[in-house]
Amino acid sequence: MTIYTGSGDHGKTGLFSGERISKADDRIQASGAVDELNSVLGALIAEIPDAQTDLIAVLHDIQSDLFLIGAWVSTTPDSAASSQLQLFDSQRVGSLEKGIDDMQMVLPRLDRFILPGGHISSAWAHIARSVCRRCERRTVRLYMHSETGMIPPAHQHILQYLNRLSDYLFMLARLCNQIHKLKDVEWQE
Repeated sequence: MTIYTGSGDHGKTGLFSGERISKADDRIQASGAVDELNSVLGALIAEIPDAQTDLIAVLHDIQSDLFLIGAWVSTTPDSAASSQLQLFDSQRVGSLEKGIDDMQMVLPRLDRFILPGGHISSAWAHIARSVCRRCERRTVRLYMHSETGMIPPAHQHILQYLNRLSDYLFMLARLCNQIHKLKDVEWQE
């Protein structure tokens, strides 16, 4: 099997559900943003100390969740292919919320805005956070421009997850600085 097929040479690509659509389509824009976020998380993981095995495992779980989100976003709602996908449920959102709460308990109280930076792992977490916000915006746009203008029932928890994930990544950026014994960089007005 070769990595290149040439089937996308004229600006079209295939969805998980089989249809071929323009690479400029909102569905592809949302799917591409999810893919980009997953790649950024890979760079972040590469900067997390190996001793942080639990944290790395959580981030790998998040990457797996993003693969599932990418599959849902790359599938036309109500297509036959959607029945092959694992349901994306509220339990995944709850896991992120628990992670946020756990980090908040060990981090110093935040009284000021902070600037992205500090340790390289913190910087990558901030980049991931901003890319996650783009994923969320692109996914909202996909749903708003759909035939119904509504979020499909099977996708209800995807937007919640992306919203919580950006919060999780903000807290993680702060935790990364703490792991490396660095203070957050405070914004000076």
